[in-house]
Amino acid sequence: MRPVIALLVGALLGLQPVWYLWLSPPTVVPPGFAAAAMSLPLLPVVVLLLRRRPSAGFWAGLAALFYFSHGVMEAWASPDVRALALAEAILAVLLVVASSWAGLKARITARNAAQPAPDGAER
Repeated sequence: MRPVIALLVGALLGLQPVWYLWLSPPTVVPPGFAAAAMSLPLLPVVVLLLRRRPSAGFWAGLAALFYFSHGVMEAWASPDVRALALAEAILAVLLVVASSWAGLKARITARNAAQPAPDGAER
């Protein structure tokens, strides 16, 4: 699942400069500052992925919660960037699912192993 997490982190990381430097630059703060500030939460995750640390998935899922919140807020408040904001929120949801997939799979497998077979049939 690590390649999927790395792909989604890369997509979220790539979306930030495209959004803030090219498609919809902010008018209040410098676009470069906005792009850098929005990319900052993913930089520790990138370092962990490059070092092949097992905790990278956890931190990616945690950072994705920030991007999900930001995407939903921007989609609600700014109709002109709604498509970008929804793309960010969708990528964040996919990242949370990907980072927790191993735990979900283990829980389902353990639950299925603990349940008795129906009608006394062997599994």
